[in-house]
Amino acid sequence: MQSKLRHYFIYSLILLLAISTFSGAGFANGSGQNASLSSVHLDVNETSSEPVTVIVELEAESIAEANYRGKSQSKEGLAAERENVISSIEAAVSSATINQEYDYVFSGFSVEVAQNELHELAAVAGVKAVYPNETYEVSSVDEAELIDAESFSPAMMDSAPFIGSDLAWDAGYTGEGVTVAVIDTGVDYTHPELADNFGDYKGWDFVDNNDSPQETPAGDPRGDSTNHGTHVAGTVAANGDIKGVAPDATLLAYRVLGPGGSGTTENVIAGIERAVEDGADVMNLSLGNTTNDPDFATSIALDWAMAEGVVAVTSNGNSGPNNWTVGSPGTSREAISVGATQLPYNLFSAQIATEGGAELESAAVMGHPGEDKLKEFNGDFEFVHVGYGEASDFEGVDAEGKIALISRGEIPFVDKATNAKNAGAAGAIIYNNVEGVQPDVPGLAVPTLKTSLTDGQKLLAELEAGSNTVNINVEFDREVGETMANFSSRGPVMNNWMIKPDVSAPGVAIVSTVPTHNPENPYGYASLQGTSMSAPHVAGAAALVLQANPDWSVDFVKAALMNTAEKLYDADGVIYPHNSQGAGSIRVLDAINAETLITPGSHSFGVFTKEKGKEVRSQSITINNLSDERKRYSFNFEGTEGIKVMNSNNTQVQPGRTQDINFRVQVDASKTEPGYHEGVITISKGDETLQVPTIVFVQDPDYPLLNTLSLALEGGNLVGTVNAPGGAEHFNLRIRDADTGELLAEPAAASDIAPGIHSFSWDMTIDDQPLTEGNYQINAYAKSGEFETELAGPTLTIE
Repeated sequence: MQSKLRHYFIYSLILLLAISTFSGAGFANGSGQNASLSSVHLDVNETSSEPVTVIVELEAESIAEANYRGKSQSKEGLAAERENVISSIEAAVSSATINQEYDYVFSGFSVEVAQNELHELAAVAGVKAVYPNETYEVSSVDEAELIDAESFSPAMMDSAPFIGSDLAWDAGYTGEGVTVAVIDTGVDYTHPELADNFGDYKGWDFVDNNDSPQETPAGDPRGDSTNHGTHVAGTVAANGDIKGVAPDATLLAYRVLGPGGSGTTENVIAGIERAVEDGADVMNLSLGNTTNDPDFATSIALDWAMAEGVVAVTSNGNSGPNNWTVGSPGTSREAISVGATQLPYNLFSAQIATEGGAELESAAVMGHPGEDKLKEFNGDFEFVHVGYGEASDFEGVDAEGKIALISRGEIPFVDKATNAKNAGAAGAIIYNNVEGVQPDVPGLAVPTLKTSLTDGQKLLAELEAGSNTVNINVEFDREVGETMANFSSRGPVMNNWMIKPDVSAPGVAIVSTVPTHNPENPYGYASLQGTSMSAPHVAGAAALVLQANPDWSVDFVKAALMNTAEKLYDADGVIYPHNSQGAGSIRVLDAINAETLITPGSHSFGVFTKEKGKEVRSQSITINNLSDERKRYSFNFEGTEGIKVMNSNNTQVQPGRTQDINFRVQVDASKTEPGYHEGVITISKGDETLQVPTIVFVQDPDYPLLNTLSLALEGGNLVGTVNAPGGAEHFNLRIRDADTGELLAEPAAASDIAPGIHSFSWDMTIDDQPLTEGNYQINAYAKSGEFETELAGPTLTIE
């Protein structure tokens, strides 16, 4: 029998170690002298001589950090300090091999070292911190739906006008004179709609180490071809039939993600640093992982890029819709993190009636290729069960003109629908394989309905009884405005409790440029979705704002986009939480014309720990009056009962001046439930009203006990790591039947798990017997007091 681990997760770097390996205590160095251990952000197996690549941060400040602090720091001086540390490491660690070196926005280097020597490296004087060389991948949620020349229409690209880009163009702002760096899979700089945006210098390829940052072509023996960076670049600045947000902006490309759209921290930092040194005004990073931590190397590099005056824009991730799912580098303190929205659409209801009279109350529309196709999805249809909807599941099955009944799991929804279309199916019904509600997935290849696990089992029972016909009725319900995409990751950020995303922008079914790698037919286009598609809308908008206001600081650009954003409501008219939409969906011309800016554009009051009585803290925000007249602003706060923000009601700010607004935050624990609470600071002057989203945590934050589960097969064991942000009293795996959800076993039990990464191993037996053929759902479970978390993992298939 063979075992396969099937899962689609962004964070794929697995370091298998005991959590006690690095506890923050001192280690003895090679000479036996006591040394203070640097901050280590990963675990390793200290008994293993297998190599691991890590990122080392030095105590010596980067050039950007030194500049910010008013200190003198030259490349030569920093290089000398770095060489001293490298020499000490090479003397203490026989296995060390230095790779990339950094100095401008990050002070340090990447190094390959044996795991059992990492503690000696961490104890070397001058080492400040050690980070994993994480895997970063493009943050789009499906494969590109290629659009041929016959069916392509410029009208498809409606997201740029929706955020007001066309109004900015009419006002004379097209991004001219502003340089945007695309840090991604490379860019097809020969694409006819992008070629004019590039000069003689295109950027840099950190994968192949040359000055031609092209996409990976088909046939590369190292992995699949890519098109992601070209799609992102087109959204920023395409200038042909497709119009990017800033069509006259200059582009630079930095290829940090290689074949298959995957790369590592060491190249991402190098790309950020090179973009800053090359004079970029804006940079876009539509990439990420699921590590929710503000203190990882890429986030630090972005923070210092912002300090150097480069507007850094990054995708927020595609692990939503739960809170705490934002991943690095979207966790950067300073960079603009972007969530994904869906443009206004028509909502349809769906009913499914079976021959046997079963009631399927959970039936709803999941997605479709167009409303015309969906409206045709009415009447009586035969249906056939095709398992998980993989291409092989359709082999030998007559699905022509029928409904494909498909289980959730194994492969993405878009692939299930595409396979159904390829088999000639008229549509699909996807039933859940666990309790809960499935997401909406716009743009599926065939009309697709969704049901609950219970209703899916009813359909399976009908088939078992010989009844294979359903009646489907789809009707128009109502129009829905711009909404948050279900997949868009939510904040806040662990440890500093920041609201993320900062803003949102369109990210569903975005049509843009892609490479064809065919000089005779260079016009390639595709539709993609993800926060990867949202971020370049904001990067392009930042370019327009900078062209209109070239003297604005990065803080002003970020605040302008946040302060003027449009608040978003779900399909039922309920406003989205701050940690879903940030300040809202950007509106470009309003940001350009802003006369008052509030910095920061959102505010976390932090964690208030008292269980009884009142707790008060002093905090502040800043009003920036950019107009040529004196303005008097009123101040108001709306939030949860028991939480008060106290300040003088009126503040006068002179023209062209700034004014700090000091206020006191009071939390009355006797009137406030523990957990997460939102509020809004409203600052008004006449008809001009600005709102600053706020959050506060009372007592313990409401983060889940577990997140970021990573698994791999090693020999005969299933091994992995899971993040327990606040620790847990009890941990174990939960092994379930992937088809029925039945709990089969609870191995890998542990007690009193410390906060941070916990590693585990399971010998893949149940009651001391090897697993038999079948599909096993691998979940992680934790409990502390009354709180429980069961984190869904991948499916283990034994065949």
